Amino acid sequence: MYAPFFKYGFFSVGVSFVIAFVIGILFGFTLERAGFGNSRKLALQFYFRDMTVLKVMFTAIITAMVGALYLNLADVLDFSLLYLNPTYLWPQMVGGLIMGIGFVVGGYCPGTSLVASATGRIDGFVYVAGALLGMLVYGETYPLFQGFANSGYMGDATLYEWLNLTPGTTAFLVILLALGLFWGAEVLEKKFSPAEEQTGRVKSEAAVTGSASLRPSRGRA
Repeated sequence: MYAPFFKYGFFSVGVSFVIAFVIGILFGFTLERAGFGNSRKLALQFYFRDMTVLKVMFTAIITAMVGALYLNLADVLDFSLLYLNPTYLWPQMVGGLIMGIGFVVGGYCPGTSLVASATGRIDGFVYVAGALLGMLVYGETYPLFQGFANSGYMGDATLYEWLNLTPGTTAFLVILLALGLFWGAEVLEKKFSPAEEQTGRVKSEAAVTGSASLRPSRGRA
């Protein structure tokens, strides 16, 4: 095995920062191209009118999961050297709830707010400023919450260990879950999207198809 590369000494800490920066730029570019720099598109997720967020994120999760499993089976990636954020069950559940409420209200998660800021969106700047203020307040008042912040410690917990299953079986179940969610997302979009939006999509697709059919070929006089 020779991955993860940093743990096996393929490059230094300084080089790892450069690689992380490049990957971050590419990730941000991908988010913007997917429309995730627009708070309106993101907020439509919670009204079941545009489920692109769910589809894209679960696709990314499945791709990374299956890729990691096959690399491990091929003796390329050493799972034991991968870093996992320690699980603190109760504070992470509360933190997820707070972030979810912020996502609904502001239309951004931390990553997409930075993408929106990079493209000059005012609401993105406001959201980032609010997040920084929240972190400052939490840091200054941390002693008041320290006990709760360290509660529910479970170590480097993984889903397959918690379910007492093999990694492959867990991955298969996650894929089935994703397929079910993709199907459900399509049903919800058809049910909750306004009729004019659905009609507009059909007209837009028809216009694109029509313009392509009217485009002259190179060999035509």
